[in-house]
Amino acid sequence: MASRTAISAVSIRAFERGGEMRESNLRLVRFTFEAAGIVFEEEGEMVQGGIGVRLKASND
Repeated sequence: MASRTAISAVSIRAFERGGEMRESNLRLVRFTFEAAGIVFEEEGEMVQGGIGVRLKASND
């Protein structure tokens, strides 16, 4: 993730352990995941099991 986002590995590890991350870096991480085919389910898109993530379907 660090190499794809230009966010330091130290910052990413700290965030994974529950630390804080700047909003701009959070947006960059989300964009990177979305570019890789991850879809973040929003509150209005709840599917069975609730809010979460899924892989992008080939017809999305």
